[in-house]
Amino acid sequence: MRSLALSLVVASALPAAQAETIGSVDTVFKFIGPDHKIVVEAYDDPMVGGVACYVSRAKTGGIKGALGVAEDKAEASIACRQVGPITIPKPLPVQEEVFNERMSLLFKKLRVVRMVDRKRNALVYMTYSDRVIEGSPQNSVTAVPVDRGTVIPVK
Repeated sequence: MRSLALSLVVASALPAAQAETIGSVDTVFKFIGPDHKIVVEAYDDPMVGGVACYVSRAKTGGIKGALGVAEDKAEASIACRQVGPITIPKPLPVQEEVFNERMSLLFKKLRVVRMVDRKRNALVYMTYSDRVIEGSPQNSVTAVPVDRGTVIPVK
């Protein structure tokens, strides 16, 4: 129990992913507080220049959403694309979490993991959500092929 409490303190001290909101659509009108919506956010891969990931996810509105205490749904979709020349300045881990964003006050996060597919010379990105106790099997995956002339350096 003590290690769980320490993990929560450490996790809450980590910075959230730096997302750029691209747009949103309302899905449910709320009389009080913001509407429920689907937001689309862009994340630049911090270790791979020229790759951006676009994540769409539900965002809860209403009073709880306005106060920041609502728990967003675990459903998300991801599409990563080459948006410029791909540069990889230092070797990448075979698998690494590159973004995470809070989906509830304490216990739920949206995560994006990058995996290196050496055989196909591609970067694979997966999004999912987790909780301290139980996560969700719902996920989405996308891949960005890397030019065959560029070998992905791996740790």
